[in-house]
Amino acid sequence: MIVLSIVCAILFSVASYFIYRAYYLAGSLAEAQEYIEELEVTNTYMFSKIEDSYTKMQEIDRLGSFESEDEAGSTFQMLKETITELKDLFDGEAQEKK
Repeated sequence: MIVLSIVCAILFSVASYFIYRAYYLAGSLAEAQEYIEELEVTNTYMFSKIEDSYTKMQEIDRLGSFESEDEAGSTFQMLKETITELKDLFDGEAQEKK
């Protein structure tokens, strides 16, 4: 009878531990899922801002009036190159997902 009580106590302890670990891991997974959803929202927002910036840069320089010979023109060209690189990077990732 004592052996049966000890075995039951051990099984109860093991079962309690596994239930605790399952509960803890479920909470961790829920937090990770929320974090991933926040990242998706942030990425979508950043992509839309990059797309808007790229469009506005194209509108500003639609006539090619910014020459890279002066300081303002070279700064504009660097900004345009950076935004173009970001747009290409995000467009590449968006196309890979499709």
